Amino acid sequence: MECGFDKDQLTRLLHGELPEEDRVRVEAHLAGCPECRQEWEAHRRLWALMDEIPVPAASADARVRFDAMLDTYKASVGTNEASGAFGTAGKRWGPGITALLRQVFAGHPAFAVSYSFLLVIAGLGVGYLLHRPEPVAPAGSDSKQLAALTAQVGEMREMMMKTLLQNPSASERMRGISYTSEIKTVNKEVIEALLSTLNNDPNTNVRLMTLEALTHYADNPVVREGLVQSILQQDSPLVQAALADVMLRLQEKRAIRPLKKLLQHKDLNEMVKTRIEETISRLS
Repeated sequence: MECGFDKDQLTRLLHGELPEEDRVRVEAHLAGCPECRQEWEAHRRLWALMDEIPVPAASADARVRFDAMLDTYKASVGTNEASGAFGTAGKRWGPGITALLRQVFAGHPAFAVSYSFLLVIAGLGVGYLLHRPEPVAPAGSDSKQLAALTAQVGEMREMMMKTLLQNPSASERMRGISYTSEIKTVNKEVIEALLSTLNNDPNTNVRLMTLEALTHYADNPVVREGLVQSILQQDSPLVQAALADVMLRLQEKRAIRPLKKLLQHKDLNEMVKTRIEETISRLS
């Protein structure tokens, strides 16, 4: 029999639009309704995957139109100079080229984004050229330079991740978490940022995605300890159930004690309670 629950509530939960009282009610329903939970999880994963879609490159005709507009503008400036209006044209150059770029970018957002990425890559290239060693270098210097450049890119990704985690938009914070898939070796600061997000972020979807990201680093003792400590800090039935599943998958016996304490909470969701009891039984 199909569940008659208002599916719009699931969408609002996904985007963090529900008031606190409604959020608790919807999460309690999801914990006890496999049908709605499966549908909500599918939407959550789809939303997360949308952030991984590559940015399209600018089309060829966009570049042609831009060059044509630029040539037209240069021609008009040249006409003004020839007529003795060089001073006036000079004053108008800044605002004029800005308006031109805005016109192009407004009609072709893909070109604007691609151009922005081009500027970032160019900046990295200039920085590399300014700091590269002298032409005469010992054998193996190329690999050292590559390693240094790779480290710099990794630092930029970490900085971007930590910056996005402070963004007021839940979707942007989720995008920040997705950067962890591109970070090969996480340091203490990254782990602390992720654990803090898991324990304190007001959005359930963000916490669930953070938990999923942290499981990839479960070999790290600090991460394991942080996950165990997080059990008693969660109030969302969905996150509580997900943490129980993670502890079982990791066979983390240290989780038994906090899970037992969680069972003592009077307002614990019944479905979550059943799952936790099963987890404790299988870990014991």
